[in-house]
Amino acid sequence: MAGLADIAGRVGREGRRQPVMLRGRVGEAALVRAAQRGSSDAVEELFTRHWDGAYRAALLVTGDRAAAEDIAQEAFLAALRALPRFDLRRPLRPWLHRIVVNRAIDWSRARTHRREVGAETAPEAATFDEADPRALGDDVAAALLRLGPEQRAVVVLRYLLDYTPGEIAAALDLPRGTVNSRLRRGLDALGDWVEAEAPR
Repeated sequence: MAGLADIAGRVGREGRRQPVMLRGRVGEAALVRAAQRGSSDAVEELFTRHWDGAYRAALLVTGDRAAAEDIAQEAFLAALRALPRFDLRRPLRPWLHRIVVNRAIDWSRARTHRREVGAETAPEAATFDEADPRALGDDVAAALLRLGPEQRAVVVLRYLLDYTPGEIAAALDLPRGTVNSRLRRGLDALGDWVEAEAPR
């Protein structure tokens, strides 16, 4: 099976080229079954279909492009290792995003801890144009990065990746009430920060 880094590089260089034999004609369950049997073409097609979403999720949670790329690749590798046990009755995207977002939360927590002990300075707020076609403004992007990782993750999943609160609860293994309270507190904080930064 081709290495994921090789696939990532090839897809990036060739503008997300789809493998000829699988171009758009094969359903996701069939691709997953083929990947489970060791088809590198199926793995490449799954990567092609899901890379942008995985990278975008990681970028929106971390605000760091290099970290987002590493996290998305690590999540794909973890997903490939777990693919033999994947339940084909479930959609792949939420399962993959669960891996991505949990890794992005862990990375963000570790970055916060490193800053607290003085080992790293705060990065500039990323601009999220490449992550969100609705193009977050710089003020919203900066406010989003001020949220704690757990609040940021639920806001990203709900309002930028279009998951329902129930799907977020399942993805993050949280009670539905916890998701709702994090959403409420996160949105309140975002509104306060954006309002405070608005020109008078």
